[in-house]
Amino acid sequence: MKSYREEYWFNIPSRRGFVNITPKVEESIKKSAIQEGLVLVNAMHITASVFVNDDESGLHHDYDHWLEQLAPHEPISRYLHNRTGEDNGDAHLKRQIMGREVVVAITKGKLDFGPWEQIFYGEFDGNRKKRVLVKIIGE
Repeated sequence: MKSYREEYWFNIPSRRGFVNITPKVEESIKKSAIQEGLVLVNAMHITASVFVNDDESGLHHDYDHWLEQLAPHEPISRYLHNRTGEDNGDAHLKRQIMGREVVVAITKGKLDFGPWEQIFYGEFDGNRKKRVLVKIIGE
């Protein structure tokens, strides 16, 4: 079995945002030369997420609105975590809801997706560099 590892770095210029990283993952699969296997895509920061869904702007707006209702950023005093001097207690909760990672099958050198599926990086405490790990295993 072969393996391939790559990191992507993001610096989202706003507090929250979603980035379709499917083309980057497809490029990594191509570089790996793995035809049959699995790809793990993992947010390596506790206030960011990786998830699979549709690339539709209305849905992304709905996610942002829904997450902000579930875990509003302000007032920051509502979160005990923020007593450490940080202001990102909400971002930790949003990440927990959206997930840390995805695993997708690779078949014939391509992501084996259902209709409309794409891979996204979700940022909930932006304005700084964060990384995503891509690990591909297979033959």
